[in-house]
Amino acid sequence: MKRAAARRAVAEVRDDMVVGLGSGSTAAFALEAIAARIAGGLRIVGIPTSEATAALARRLGIPLASIDRHPRIDLTIDGADQVERGTLNLIKGLGGALLREKIVAAASTRLIVVIDESKLADHLGGRTALPVEIVPFGWQTTTGRLAALGAATQLRKVDGQPFTTDGGNYIADCAFGEISDPAALEARLSAVTGVIETGLFIGMASTIVVGRPAGVEIIAR
Repeated sequence: MKRAAARRAVAEVRDDMVVGLGSGSTAAFALEAIAARIAGGLRIVGIPTSEATAALARRLGIPLASIDRHPRIDLTIDGADQVERGTLNLIKGLGGALLREKIVAAASTRLIVVIDESKLADHLGGRTALPVEIVPFGWQTTTGRLAALGAATQLRKVDGQPFTTDGGNYIADCAFGEISDPAALEARLSAVTGVIETGLFIGMASTIVVGRPAGVEIIAR
C-alpha cells in the first residue's frame, strides 16, 4: 500500500523540479520510484532531509544539492507518523529526522505526504507520542519542563544510549494523549528553553496520498 501511494505521489514530479526527499521507510519507496523515472529521462535535483536519505539517494543515482543552493523547493514527498483528518495536520519525527524534515517542508511550495490508512486519526496524539528535538546540554531539565506541560516524557534511547539526530541533538518522546489544540501546544512547547523543534507539522501538508487495500486515495487541502 505504501509503495503504491509513493508511486502516485512521484507522478507529480516534473522535469527541472527541486524535490525535497523525505526520510523513513515510506519515503524510501518514493526514492525508488524517483530513481526509476530518472532512469527513464526525468531531470530533477533532490534535497535530502537526513543523512540516511542522502546515502540512499546517492546509491539510487538521484542528483542531490543543498538547501542553501536551492532555498525554494518545488515539491517535497515525505511520510508521517499520524495525519489528522480534516486539518491534515501531522505528527512526524518517530524516525528522528523531524528538524531537517520541517526545514525542507517549510521551504516547499507543496508537501505531499504518503501514508497507509493506519496513520489517519480523528485527532493527533492518542497512542502516538509527539517527538520533540532538544539540546543535549541540560536535557533532564528540559524533559522536566516538558513533563510540567502534561506529557509523559521519555528520552529516546538506542542500545541504552541517547538517540542522537543528524544535528547532534536528542529527542524526547512526549505522550500528551489526544491533542485538542495542536497550534496552542506547538506554541507552548516552542517556548520551553532547550527545545529546538517539535514534530507537529501544522498547516504544512498540501496533499495526503493514502495507500489502502482497495487502491490509493488522495486527500487535498
